[in-house]
Amino acid sequence: MKNSELLQAIVQNAIDGIITIDAKGIMQHVNPSACTLFGYAPEELLGNNISMLMPPPDSVQHDQYLRRYDVTHQPRIIGIGREVTGLRSDGSKFPMKLGVSEVKYTDSTFYVGFIHDLTKQKEDTERLKEYALHLEELVEVRTQTLNDTIQELETAKEQISISLENEKELNRLKSRFLSMASHEFRTPLSAVLLSASLIDKYAEPYCSNEIIKHVGKIKSSVAGLTFILNNFLQLEKLESGKIVAAFTTFDLRELAEEITEEMQLLAKSAQVITYTHKGNETAVALDKNLLKNSIVNLITNAVKYSGENAKIEFTTEIAIHTITVAVKDNGIGIPKEDQKYLFDAFFRAHNTGSIPGTGLGLNIVARHVALMDGKITFNSNVNKGTLFTLLFNRS
Repeated sequence: MKNSELLQAIVQNAIDGIITIDAKGIMQHVNPSACTLFGYAPEELLGNNISMLMPPPDSVQHDQYLRRYDVTHQPRIIGIGREVTGLRSDGSKFPMKLGVSEVKYTDSTFYVGFIHDLTKQKEDTERLKEYALHLEELVEVRTQTLNDTIQELETAKEQISISLENEKELNRLKSRFLSMASHEFRTPLSAVLLSASLIDKYAEPYCSNEIIKHVGKIKSSVAGLTFILNNFLQLEKLESGKIVAAFTTFDLRELAEEITEEMQLLAKSAQVITYTHKGNETAVALDKNLLKNSIVNLITNAVKYSGENAKIEFTTEIAIHTITVAVKDNGIGIPKEDQKYLFDAFFRAHNTGSIPGTGLGLNIVARHVALMDGKITFNSNVNKGTLFTLLFNRS
């Protein structure tokens, strides 16, 4: 292929428009891309002035520009290139990048224009600007929303801080009240119990069953109130962090037998509390007072929520790695829907009816067991009884 043929093929197949004009601005050659770009057939362009492809004022000034360049040789576009506006056959305008080269050929001067359509690029740029503007607006809105949220959080934080301070103050007042009430009630209760004991003693010569019965009711009521006050006092100490586990080594079986004897005196007339120890070892290292309080609470509940002829089973077991304490009754049981709240303070199952209680016992037991690094579990069915198990690891 000859060089001229190769050059012609390149020009004809170039994706950018290529137009050749003479020194007077008359179009001498137009490639297919330029025809498509401006919307003309080749014959509509060839022989016409290039200014027909320019909107005013460029179309008016173009010939003057060529004459000035021919005299001064000071380029404004030739050899430099710049962005200009093109005019299509339908009168529409479009942005384009124009580069012009000067060509000397057989003692004549020609100018070759290379035209690149910038329409899509401009549209993309505008879309990017619009998108950037949209993003800025979106960021501004989001920033304002974030600032509003931060302000709301700050306000909520202040309100929560005030609420926490109020709650702390309320807890301090509650703790002081519980402590004061527990101590203040003990004195008159002790006097009532002493007086009841004296009445019991002085009434012995009269052998009056009625006196014995009513004195027994007084003692029982005093014991119940004392137990409730002890629970309130324990709760106050637990919440204020005054109670810590003091581990000592003691005989578990002896403690359990002692508790069984004491609780049998408080049981209902025909109730029987049986105690069994499993294993040969009896020594354990736990907090004796916390463990006793926990067991007493469990047996008290078993007595309270079981019938007159109930049998309450109390067992202890010392294995190689664990210490187990269990209290089982055949009382009213705990409804399934209430079991998840069982260890919450002041919670009582809905089937307790008129049976007195504060709902503190099991909460205190759970806390005492936790202080000894143990855990409490239970299994219960309505009207079939409940089994509570305390489990501790042996060190």
